[in-house]
Amino acid sequence: MKVDEGRIGRIFVLRLEDGDRIPNCIESFAASNKLARAACWLVGGIGSGQIVVGPEDTAESGDDLPPVPMIHNLQGVHEAAAVGTIFPDESGMPRLHMHAALGRNGGTRTGCVRPGVNIWTVGEVVIMEMLDLDMIRKRDQATGFELLDTSKNAS
Repeated sequence: MKVDEGRIGRIFVLRLEDGDRIPNCIESFAASNKLARAACWLVGGIGSGQIVVGPEDTAESGDDLPPVPMIHNLQGVHEAAAVGTIFPDESGMPRLHMHAALGRNGGTRTGCVRPGVNIWTVGEVVIMEMLDLDMIRKRDQATGFELLDTSKNAS
C-alpha cells in the first residue's frame, strides 16, 4: 500500500456542455488552473464515445499482463454517474482516471472513460482539490497502467 496525507484546497463546479469531451476537457481545465491533484464527480448525459469495460483475459485470476483492454462503443444517449481522481503523470501533466456507470433503457455499462466520451446536453462536475500530496501517476512496466506512487517512492 502506498499512502500520502493531504488537505482540501479549492472546490470547482464545472458545467460541461454538449460535445465537451472527457477526459480532455477536465485535464485541460486542471492544467490551466494549476490543479495537480483532485477528486471529482460527474452527473449528466453521455452521447457518444468509448469506455474500457475490462481486460480481454478470461481467466478468473486476470494474470495475463499486460492486459488487453476491452473497448465498448456507446450507442445512443446514456445517463451518467462517475467518480475519478486527477494526479500528475511523470511529466507533470494532470491525468484524469474516472469510472462511470452509464445507463440506457434499463441497462447499464460501467467502465473507464479514458478512451473518451462526449457530453450530451449537460454534464455537471464537482472537483475538490487535494493539497500537500506528493503522489503521481507512474507507468507500471508489468501492467502498462499509470499507477499512483508517492514521489518519495518514484524512481
